[in-house]
Amino acid sequence: MGFREETTEPDSDHAIAGAASGFITRFLCQPLDVIKIRFQLQVEPISRSKYTSMSQAFMLILREEGPGALWKGHIPAQLLSVVYGMTQFYSYNIFVKMLQRVPQIEHWSHTMNFVAGAGAGSVGTIISFPFDTIRTRLVAQSSNHQVYNGILHSCSMILRQESPRVFFSGLLPTLLQIAPHTGLQFAFYKLFTGFYKRYTSSTETNVYNSMLSGSAAGLVAKSIVYPFDLTRKRLQIQGFQHGREGFGKFFQCNGLLDCLTVTVKEEGMRGLFKGLVPSQVKAVTTSALHFTVYEQVLLLLKMLR
Repeated sequence: MGFREETTEPDSDHAIAGAASGFITRFLCQPLDVIKIRFQLQVEPISRSKYTSMSQAFMLILREEGPGALWKGHIPAQLLSVVYGMTQFYSYNIFVKMLQRVPQIEHWSHTMNFVAGAGAGSVGTIISFPFDTIRTRLVAQSSNHQVYNGILHSCSMILRQESPRVFFSGLLPTLLQIAPHTGLQFAFYKLFTGFYKRYTSSTETNVYNSMLSGSAAGLVAKSIVYPFDLTRKRLQIQGFQHGREGFGKFFQCNGLLDCLTVTVKEEGMRGLFKGLVPSQVKAVTTSALHFTVYEQVLLLLKMLR
C-alpha cells in the first residue's frame, strides 16, 4: 500500500478503505469538530466569549441545544469525509506509483511521501469542498436563529440568495493549509511507523503502530498549519451574519490576507490559534483512527480476495 515500499493492492481497494476510514472517523469525532468550529468563529477574547474551554463548551451545547447539536451538520460532514477520504487515499496511491518511477527516489522517501500527500490532499479538498462549506454553516448557525433546515435547504438557499462561488469560499487558505498539512501527515506517519518497526522489531504496520504513529503525525501537522484552518472557517461564514445571532460579534473580512490581518489586529497573534486545543485533540484522534481504519480495511479486503 501507499505507506509501504511497494504498492500491490488494486487502486479500488485504496478508494474503498479511504471511504470507510472517513466514514467511521467522522462519526466518532464529529463532536470535537463542532466544538472546534464554535471556538474558531468567536471574535471576543476567550475570557469574555460564550465558550471558554472544551468542557464548558461541551456542557453548554448539551444544555442549550441538546445532544443532537454535537452532530450538527453531520450529513454533509459525512459526505465530506467519505468523498475526501476516498479521493485522498486513492490519489495518494496513484501519486506514489508515479513518483516511484523517478530514478533514485528511494533516497528521498520522506520527500516522496510529502509530495504525494500534498497532491492527494489538494485533489481531495477541491472535490469535497462544497460539503465543507455547507457543514460549517450548519454548525455555525444559532439554534435560536436557524436559517437552514438541512443540506438540501442550505444548498438551495445559497444558490438562490448568494451564488455558486460561495460553495468554494475559503478554498485558497484551505489549499494553503491542506497541501502542507496532508503532506506532513503522510511524511510523519511514514517516519513514525518506521521508528516503531525499528525499535520493536516489527515487520508489519499493526494497529498499535498505526494508532501511535497516526496520533503523533496528526498532532505535529495540525499545529504547524493551524492559522490557515481558522482563516478557512471565518471565510466560509462571510455573508451569514443573520445565522450567527447570539454568538457574539460577527467577524467581517475580505479574503485570505485581510482575514489574517484583521484577526491579528483585533485579537492579537493568539487569535490565529483560537480553538487550537480542541483542534489538536481532534487531530490526534482523527489521524489515529483515519490511518488505523484505513490499514485494517486494506488488510480485510486483501483477505477477502
